[in-house]
Amino acid sequence: MMIAAPARAIHWVVAALAVMVVAFGWATEAAARNTPARGNLLLLHGSIGLTILALMVVRVLWRCMHPAPKLPSSLTRLEVTLAHLTHFGLYLLFIGMPLAGYVNAAAQGHPVSLFGMVLIPSLLPIDQRLAQAAITLHLVGQYFVYLLVAAHVAAALFHGIVRKDGVLERMLPRQGLSSGTRAH
Repeated sequence: MMIAAPARAIHWVVAALAVMVVAFGWATEAAARNTPARGNLLLLHGSIGLTILALMVVRVLWRCMHPAPKLPSSLTRLEVTLAHLTHFGLYLLFIGMPLAGYVNAAAQGHPVSLFGMVLIPSLLPIDQRLAQAAITLHLVGQYFVYLLVAAHVAAALFHGIVRKDGVLERMLPRQGLSSGTRAH
């Protein structure tokens, strides 16, 4: 079964942005405090995070209107359960992590903007305890992102290389027509 192009496109854009947001997050932590370079890195990290959040909201709305394709019948009940839990966890993290970042910044009274062009209104009062709780969730959450992304990639490669059951192929970008059939 084929997955609709919008879901596939959002999947790959979010994947690319996730790599970028992690790289900018690590670079921000390595940068000297209170420097323009650190501020620029933090702006990029936060802006990409907000972009991921927006795309994930679109993806959730898409998924509500277009159910996910059925998994192959060859999967065991445990494999199906793990697949659903992993996807749910990824959705939760890719929505929760940007929200935690926003809450941290807003509760500290820092302006939040999208690439320095669109100011995101602060919906929270300044509250250092809330900011600390949010950054703790954000920093701990990154390890769950690493874990679930690694599990997701490993499972996709397992399905593509070992099982060859079409699970990986249905999320790959289309390659056009091949031998009279469309790639999916």
